[in-house]
Amino acid sequence: MNEKITTTYQPRRRLRIAQVAPLYESVPPKLYGGTERVVAYLTEELIRRGHEVTLFASGDSTVAAPLRPMRPDALRPAGLVPWGNSLHLPMLSEVFGNASCFDIIHCHLDYWSFPFGRLVNTPTVATLHGRLDIPEVLEVYRYYAEAPVVSISNAQRQPLPELNWVGTVYHGLPPGQLQFHPRPGKYLAFLGRIAPEKRVDLAIEVALRTKIPLKIAAKVDATDKEYFEGKIRPLLGAEGIEFIGEIGEREKSEFLGNAIALMFPVDWPEPFGLVMIEALACGTPVIARPCGSVPEVLRDGVTGFIGSTIEELVQAVGRIPTLSRERCRAEFESRFTADVMAANYERIYYDLIDGRLAVARADGRLTGKIVTGGIVGDEATQHWRPNLGTS
Repeated sequence: MNEKITTTYQPRRRLRIAQVAPLYESVPPKLYGGTERVVAYLTEELIRRGHEVTLFASGDSTVAAPLRPMRPDALRPAGLVPWGNSLHLPMLSEVFGNASCFDIIHCHLDYWSFPFGRLVNTPTVATLHGRLDIPEVLEVYRYYAEAPVVSISNAQRQPLPELNWVGTVYHGLPPGQLQFHPRPGKYLAFLGRIAPEKRVDLAIEVALRTKIPLKIAAKVDATDKEYFEGKIRPLLGAEGIEFIGEIGEREKSEFLGNAIALMFPVDWPEPFGLVMIEALACGTPVIARPCGSVPEVLRDGVTGFIGSTIEELVQAVGRIPTLSRERCRAEFESRFTADVMAANYERIYYDLIDGRLAVARADGRLTGKIVTGGIVGDEATQHWRPNLGTS
């Protein structure tokens, strides 16, 4: 999956799709926020492809799509992140209480939609955006192992290969979102958030060893404040190290496009790494460590360099001039655009809908008929009940 797919064909049939976004940020987010940004791009592209999409998200969302606002403002700006789990429940009840209005429900809330999906007949799929190697939640995923799920990289699946994986779909951006810069500037760039697993300290060390300036555009979450103050802030006074803080979407083209390379020295099982394809869209190569999705997203020696040690990362900086910025942009256009992403999701939607119809016909539950835009008749009102077996 994720090959370049033409968008000139007409969809097999127009679908009514519910996109369910996290409430932590607006869609798209005003500043940092990878999942909500991807949901925005996917929603708009599906609409462009002729589908009827309803977005369930916070009321301050500005995506060009019909919006069902589930609360006035996003949770993080309102200081309500600690209450996030509870505040998502009314939205999930609203979505699944109206399941018959949709041909498919696509959730981006990790495992929170799984219990609701068991109670409706409408096909449901969840894209898992986060890390899956957290021991405390593995049993939750395994309990709902029948739920159809999508990974954002093949590496993301490793802790839970037994789940009902129906596809891997890489993230995509609108082709015109970020401007291509054919010539680099004179600094290295770090973009994202300050956290132990992101290893901005390694990026700083590489910059100091190569004597090349480093610009850090990153947010600091409340949970990482102590780490930032104790471990990172003391490093920011070094010569050539500039901390810019959190930047918005409009500033990314200049920030990434004018960099020699993006530093991505992560030290965790990165599920995808949206910033890597943002850099490639600008023509900027990436220097990264081989964690999680990195070897899938980057082509070592083509769109960047992958190194495990600090010495390898330092050597990679010196080799950056051998890479083609045009090739970086071409790689983005062929693999990581929003239309490629949407086409792959569209294929998954059809497969799940057709599979559910086939099962319904086989066991005699389907007495309605298929119409443009969805299913009517008894199929729309059937509710799934778990088979509890006998004691």
